[in-house]
Amino acid sequence: MLLLGFYLTLGALAGLLAGLFGIGGGLIIVPVLLYSFTFQQISPAVVTHLAIGTSLASIAVTASSSMIAHLSHSLLPWRKFMGLVFGVIVGSALGGWLATFIGGVWLIKGFGAFAMVMAAQMVLSKKKVSDNIAGQLPDLSRQITYGGVIGSISAVFGIGGGTLTVPALRWHNVSMQHAVAIAATCSFPLATVGALSYGWHGWGHEGLPDWSTGYVYWPALLGINATSIWFAKIGAKFAHQLPEDKLQLAFAAVLFLVGIDFLLFT
Repeated sequence: MLLLGFYLTLGALAGLLAGLFGIGGGLIIVPVLLYSFTFQQISPAVVTHLAIGTSLASIAVTASSSMIAHLSHSLLPWRKFMGLVFGVIVGSALGGWLATFIGGVWLIKGFGAFAMVMAAQMVLSKKKVSDNIAGQLPDLSRQITYGGVIGSISAVFGIGGGTLTVPALRWHNVSMQHAVAIAATCSFPLATVGALSYGWHGWGHEGLPDWSTGYVYWPALLGINATSIWFAKIGAKFAHQLPEDKLQLAFAAVLFLVGIDFLLFT
């Protein structure tokens, strides 16, 4: 019961951040699951990949709710960024496969450094934006390239893709609200394909706990999603009401704190 309450609370927090920042919640879920699985004395040989795979599976559900909420609040020309969607699907499948060859410690430390770099980029970015999103998005070939890179890295680290998608779109002067909405939309296919990849490649691995399908742990997945899907809607509503500069600084603060957490985790 204690673990169930823990996972329900984690899901609420992850869902709120998913809707607010379009990050899918993985920035919070992965480090917390690492501590939780370690406390449960799950084998160190699988704990990192299990946390990442479970995170992606939970994001797939949370991101669907966040995506619907964002699309209902704004008239996004979704056909304009289908190149990104295609790219993240291919990239996430590749990333799920590559992660099986990377040690857990390297995954944690690498993402910690990366998150802090992204936080600094968001704080230092002073670009002006307009609301004409159609004229700001990258062309199709760049979208596919960006999507492939974003999908691969996000699947390796178990995040929904907003961590990379939002800064990339901001670099092209897309407004923060539109960037968050696009990131939330791309997170759904990315996380779904990534979770399937982790489930497949982890199948039958020694050291996995009961109630696991490959690198996806069902008790944590169900507990997190029981609350995350509802809180994602609340976060998406706030995202369209907050001032853009404050939303960007808040996003950077989340990245910075999680980056420190990953770097200090041993």
